[in-house]
Amino acid sequence: MSGPSKFQPTHPVLKWFEARLPILSLLYDSFVSYPTPRNLNFLWTFGAILSFLLMIQIVTGIILVMHYTANADLAFASIEQMMRDVNYGWLLRYAHANGSALFFFAVYIHMFRGMYYGSYKEPREVLWIIGVIIYLLMMATGFLGYVLPWGQMSYWAATVITNLFSAVPIVGETLVTWLWGGYSVGNPTLTRFFSLHYLLPFVIVAFVVLHVWALHVVGQNNPAGVEPKSDEDTVPFTPYATFKDLFFFSAFMLLFCWFLFYLPNYLGHADNYIPANPSVTPAHIVPEWYYLPFYAILRAIPNKLAGVIALFASILILAFLPWLDTSKVKSGRYRPLFKIFFWIWIATCIVLGWLGAMPAEGGYVIASRILTAWYFLHFIVVLPVIGMIEKPLPVPDSITEDHIGGHKKKAGAVAALVALAALVGLSVSSEPARASSEQPKPPQQTWTFAGPFGTFDRAQLQRGFQVYREVCSACHGLSLMSFRNLAEPGGPGFTTAQAAAVAAEAKVKDGPNDQGEMFERPGRLADRFQSPYPNPQAAAAAFNGAAPPDLSVMAKARTYERGFPTFLFDILTQYQENGVDYMVALLGGYEDPPADFKLPDGSNYNKYFPGHAVAMPPPLADGVVAYTDGSPQTLNQYAKDVAAFLMWTAEPHLEARKRLGFQTMIFLLVLTGLLYFTKKKIWHDVEHPTEAAPGQDPKATKI
Repeated sequence: MSGPSKFQPTHPVLKWFEARLPILSLLYDSFVSYPTPRNLNFLWTFGAILSFLLMIQIVTGIILVMHYTANADLAFASIEQMMRDVNYGWLLRYAHANGSALFFFAVYIHMFRGMYYGSYKEPREVLWIIGVIIYLLMMATGFLGYVLPWGQMSYWAATVITNLFSAVPIVGETLVTWLWGGYSVGNPTLTRFFSLHYLLPFVIVAFVVLHVWALHVVGQNNPAGVEPKSDEDTVPFTPYATFKDLFFFSAFMLLFCWFLFYLPNYLGHADNYIPANPSVTPAHIVPEWYYLPFYAILRAIPNKLAGVIALFASILILAFLPWLDTSKVKSGRYRPLFKIFFWIWIATCIVLGWLGAMPAEGGYVIASRILTAWYFLHFIVVLPVIGMIEKPLPVPDSITEDHIGGHKKKAGAVAALVALAALVGLSVSSEPARASSEQPKPPQQTWTFAGPFGTFDRAQLQRGFQVYREVCSACHGLSLMSFRNLAEPGGPGFTTAQAAAVAAEAKVKDGPNDQGEMFERPGRLADRFQSPYPNPQAAAAAFNGAAPPDLSVMAKARTYERGFPTFLFDILTQYQENGVDYMVALLGGYEDPPADFKLPDGSNYNKYFPGHAVAMPPPLADGVVAYTDGSPQTLNQYAKDVAAFLMWTAEPHLEARKRLGFQTMIFLLVLTGLLYFTKKKIWHDVEHPTEAAPGQDPKATKI
């Protein structure tokens, strides 16, 4: 981005414009003629992947903001309403939520690649420091966004993390009160977090521009760790890097869409489908998987202030890498001792992530303290020492020598991906980790809506609605569902007239009328299902303080421990029926308590319920609902039918999501294949220069 531009417009209008605002030459020099090392492997494409993901996050975020209500009483319902009633609202929400998780997955690969190949060393120190600043901004933005759904885990994560600032000497309590906007996490907190979450992505964009600017000033590093010495060492950014980046981004989008369309809640927490309740603390509060190693470091230190310092130091220490690493050799490929300790450090981060998902007790705490100490020792002691005592392998004289000599080592890159996949896998298991280890696993049921082509059984949904209406509706509401949903595509298959008849049987409180009085009227299609209680307090009073929950999203708010390695295989099998399997087991899990079990007064024993003591009495028994289609009138059949119905209430667009997912995956597979062969064609003469015709420039690719 320095020196005279190679862009010379020929059109008079472009010449006139370029003389007054040379933006075209800037774009040409930055993204067309910019010299790129010819030996870059696929790990270098994650910079471009992150740029595309950032655009996806900003675009989806801006549209979501148009439908989000930043109010503690309305935030949870506004998001669910958006997913149900806004055209493709479910797609935007799931794309934003899963995009955040995969954004961090990509950034960790990007960072670990830079650490392994020494991309932080001279002359790229400022480039690296800007990257660390972007990472800090990402962490802040991700945390703020995690609070916005105002579910149980969101609320309590905000409470725990903001309380950390109380450790600041003298002004800590005042600082926390200022962050909260009061004396507890509440509506002012949510409003402030929403404002900052909307603002920070644009700050990230500004630093990304600086990051790219710094990159173009000092040039890209490469796997060999040597600087370009001639034009033969580089290729123009377009078409070489452009099509390589496009191919790998398209391949990455296959992974993105796999989660988006088939496992949209796999990387999240089931508790976040429970509206925030300040009076009920989750059994195990954990952040998102990408924060878990730092969360483990925070909890490893018994002193609160020291833990907060260690938390921030574990991130800020990355900015000092250019000076902590004393080796003159950049690439870890030629540093045998560094390579060993680098992978030990990667393993440390993975295990810290797993420990962050475990309860802060016993051996977990001891292991966290040992690994936290090693995390810091790696930077403060190991890197400086091995830089002085290590004997590196011979480094190639040029990029061309490295490229032609076949030094494209892919084992380290593959190992990095495997390590990061393990980190994701171990970390997402934090969700099931909250379940009691004493609970038996619910039997896995067979569902028609499972798998990539699964659809609801209309007859089963209608039977499930009958069970809900005759049994469950006496205690539980469906406040997020409207009567009109019963007749919409993908639902139980009622006609509009049938749905209107169901609505008319409901008594809806409306008003005030012209006299200023409230009145009751028959329900309409646009009305929502009514709760059997006027307010949560009345519901709690009727059940000894345990209010029956709303069932609208209950199929996504319940889960159970799948165990290792089953939960990893679930990614391939697309298993996401934890909730309905648990419901069927719970409804049939009532039995007499063991002799040594003390059952609290007013409770019932259920072997599948956490803690086994549940306030809800057995709701179902054989023969309580009369089916007219000849289906078995048994408890197990009732349980399966109502669980399937509640899966539909939680995911009313499930069929449309899977159908669109199949179409998108086919498109991406074809696009990825076309981009692969295009990339191979473009890079053929560069990767096989001996096959070029005599006198032909190897970079003169024919397309």
